[in-house]
Amino acid sequence: MEYNHQEVEKKWQKHWYENKVFAAKDFSDKPKYYSLVEFPYPSGAGMHVGHIRAYSSLEIVSRKRRMEGYNVLFPIGFDAFGLPTENYAIKTGIHPRKVTDQNIKIFTEQLKQTGFSFDFDRTVDTTDEDYYRWTQWIFIQLFKNNLAYRDKTYVNYCPSCKVVLSNEESQGGKCDRCDTEVVQKEKDVWFLKITKHAERLLQGLKNLDTLPRIKIEQENWIGKSSGAHVDFKVTNTNTSLKVYTTRPDTLFGATFMVIAPEHPIIEEYKSTIKNYDALINYKEEAKKKTEFERVELAKDKTGVLIDGLTAINPVNNKEIPIFVADYVMIGYGTGAIMAVPAHDTRDYEFATKYNLEIIEVIKGGDITVEAYTDTYEGILVNSDILNELTVKDAKEKIIKFLEEKNIGERTTNYKMKDWAFNRQRYWGEPIPIIHCDKCGMVPEKEENLPIRLPVVDKFEPAEDGESPLANIEEFVNTTCPVCGGHAKRETDTMPQWAGSSWYFLRYTDPKNNKALADFDKLKYWLQVDWYNGGMEHVTRHVIYSRFWHQFLFDIGVVPCEEPYKKRTAQGLILGSDGDKMSKSKGNVVNPLEIIEEFGADTLRLYILFIGDYEQSTPWNASGVKGARRFLDKILRLKEKITTSNEFSKDLKIIMNQTIKQVSEDIENVKFNTAIAKLMTLVNEMVKQESVSRKDYETILKLVNPFAPHLAEEMWEQIGNTEGLVFEQWPTFDKDSLVDTVIEIAISVNGKVRDKISVNLNTTKDELQALALASEKAKQFIEGKEIRKIIVVPKKLVNIVV
Repeated sequence: MEYNHQEVEKKWQKHWYENKVFAAKDFSDKPKYYSLVEFPYPSGAGMHVGHIRAYSSLEIVSRKRRMEGYNVLFPIGFDAFGLPTENYAIKTGIHPRKVTDQNIKIFTEQLKQTGFSFDFDRTVDTTDEDYYRWTQWIFIQLFKNNLAYRDKTYVNYCPSCKVVLSNEESQGGKCDRCDTEVVQKEKDVWFLKITKHAERLLQGLKNLDTLPRIKIEQENWIGKSSGAHVDFKVTNTNTSLKVYTTRPDTLFGATFMVIAPEHPIIEEYKSTIKNYDALINYKEEAKKKTEFERVELAKDKTGVLIDGLTAINPVNNKEIPIFVADYVMIGYGTGAIMAVPAHDTRDYEFATKYNLEIIEVIKGGDITVEAYTDTYEGILVNSDILNELTVKDAKEKIIKFLEEKNIGERTTNYKMKDWAFNRQRYWGEPIPIIHCDKCGMVPEKEENLPIRLPVVDKFEPAEDGESPLANIEEFVNTTCPVCGGHAKRETDTMPQWAGSSWYFLRYTDPKNNKALADFDKLKYWLQVDWYNGGMEHVTRHVIYSRFWHQFLFDIGVVPCEEPYKKRTAQGLILGSDGDKMSKSKGNVVNPLEIIEEFGADTLRLYILFIGDYEQSTPWNASGVKGARRFLDKILRLKEKITTSNEFSKDLKIIMNQTIKQVSEDIENVKFNTAIAKLMTLVNEMVKQESVSRKDYETILKLVNPFAPHLAEEMWEQIGNTEGLVFEQWPTFDKDSLVDTVIEIAISVNGKVRDKISVNLNTTKDELQALALASEKAKQFIEGKEIRKIIVVPKKLVNIVV
C-alpha cells in the first residue's frame, strides 16, 4: 500500500489548523486540563530536534487528554527579547523587531509541519507591546510594594561588548562572546526582593509534583540554613563586624577574620589603616576576577592583613587579626566571616599560608596534617563552657550565651540573593520608572503603559556601558507623573527572565487589553496541571515565576498561590558522537530534513523512542528507519481487517495489556517503553491471518498521540467520518489482562490421551465430567472398570482403569 507522507501530513495539518481543532474553550462543561511547555527563543536557525523532544511529552499527554474527554489548553508562545537577536541586529543593521517577526513566522511554520496540537490562536510574544505592557505593569506593582529597589553593586563587565555579564557568561574571567578579560564594575542595579519570599518558595515545593533532583536543586538555590549572627568588636573603634555562621559551636576556634575587599570599614578607617594603599591595590586586582573565580574552592588563596585594625573574639575576648581576601564577597551575607582553620579546608590553607593559629575545637583527625571537617557530630574541646558537649548541645548553649550577653542572636539565613533585574541593552522591556530631582524615583502612570521602545538605527551600548536608550533624548526626557516637572526616564531594560515569569497567565486570556488576564478565566484554567521544560532552566525560571505568581496572588490578581501542580524535564538529545549538539562540532541534526525524507510522524515517534525521556541520549540515524518501518506495518494491517467489532480471540489479552501499559507509561513519562509495547502489539497483529475492525481501531487510537497524521488517515480510510482528536481513548477490561483459558491434560493410567481448553475457574466435578466425555479418552476406557479419577486443578485429570 502506497503512503505519501508529505501529502497526508499537509492534508491533516491543513484540516487541524484551519478548523481550529485544538482551540481551548473557556468555561467548557468538560473538565479542564492545562498543559504547558517552556516557550522557545525564536532564533533564525529555527527548530532543532531538542525543541521537538521538549514539546513532545505534553503533545502526547494533551492528545491523550482530549481523547479522555478533557477541555485542553496547550498553548505556545515566544520568549523573544534578549541578546542573540540584538547582537544579530548590531551585526546586520536589521531591526530586532523585523528579525523577531521573521523568526517567529519560521518557527510557527515548523511547529505546524511537525503536527503539534498547540492552540495557535493563543500565541504570545514577549516583545509585543500589548504583552510587555503587562510585564511593565507587574514591575510597577512590585515597586509600589517595596519589592523592587535600586542599589549599587559590583557586576561582571566586558569592556569590549560594553555589557554586564552573568557569572555563567564570564567563567574563567573572560567574556564568552569575545574572550576579552572581564572586570568588576560598580553600577546602580535594579533588584527584586525575592529573598522576602525565600521561606514561601521553599515551603511551596512540598506540593509540587516533580523529580527529587528538581526539588533538591531549588532547595539548594534557596539555601536555607540555621545559625547565628555574631558581633566581633573592632579594637579601638566603635564598630563591630557582624558575621553569620551555621557553626557558632566552633567560635572558640575562630583565630582570624576575613572581610571582602569592598567592605566599607576599609574606607571608614583608612586613616587608621597603615597599609591602606596595599588594600586598594588588592581591591583593584579583585575587580578583574569574576564572582565565579573568586569563590572557586580549588584556587590559590590570596589575602592582605589589615595593619591597624584587629577584632575581638566575643566568646573568649582574644584579639585576632583581620584579613582582606577576595574569596569573601560583599554581596554574600555580611561581607565578613570568622575563620575556624582547624575545621574548614579553605581556612586551614589560608592559616597555613600566613602562619596563623589553628585550634582544634571538635575531637577527631590530626590538625597538624589537615583540617578535620567531619564535624556534623562530635565532642567539643578547648571550648571553655562547651567542653565535653555534643555538637548539637553546644550549638544550643552557645546561642543562648550570645543572646544573654547581647553579642549575637539565633538567625535563619538563605543563600539566595535578591534578583538583579536590569540590563544595559536596547532589546528588552523598558523599566517603567521615572527619575525626578524633586520626587525621586516614581513609577510611570499605569494609563501611559506600555513605555514603548523607540525605533532606532543603532543598538550598541554606550562606551561607558550605559544602555543605548540613554542617548535618545526624546526617550529620556519626560515629565514627572507626580509633580509635572522635568524628569528623566530609566534607560535600563529588564532581563529576558521578565517576560517568562508570567507568560503562562497570559495564555488564559491573550488578547485582554484591560488586565493581564481576566480573573474568572484565570480561576477556570489555573493551576497549570503539567509543566515540562529543560533542566537548564528548571531552577531559576521556576523559582522566579513562582515568586511573581506568589506576589500576584498577594495583591489579588491571581486566584492561587502556586502556579504549577506538576513539573517534569527532558534530557538532551546528543549528537551521534555523544557530545552536545553544536554547529562547530558538525553534529547537529536538522529535523526538517528528516520530516522531508521520512515524515513528521516518524520523527515524532523516534525522538521519544530513542531513550528514557528524562535522560540525555545520543542520536542514532539508523533508528529513524526502524520507526518508519513500524508505521508502514500499521498501514499494511488495513488489508487484513474484518468487520468484527470485538477483539480477535488471539489478540484479546495482548490488546488489553497494551492499553493498560501504554496508558500508564504515558503518565509516567516512559514514552520509549510505551512505543516498544505498541511495536510488540503490531508485530503480533502482523502474525494473524486477519484482525478485527476493533483491533485496528484500537491500535490507531493508541498510536494517535505519537503519529497523528498516519492514525487520522487510516481512521478515515476505514470509513470513519469524525476525526480521532476527540475519539474516546481505549479502556481495558481487567478480566482480560491474563489468560482465563487453560489447557488441561487428560490421562488414562498415566498416559496423556487428550488435551482440552477450559476456563480457569472450572470446578473439579466439571473437569471430571469433561474428561469422561472426551472422545479420545473414551477409546481407552470403554469395556474397562474405572478404579478412581484423580483431578489436579489447573493441570490434569488422570483416569485409572
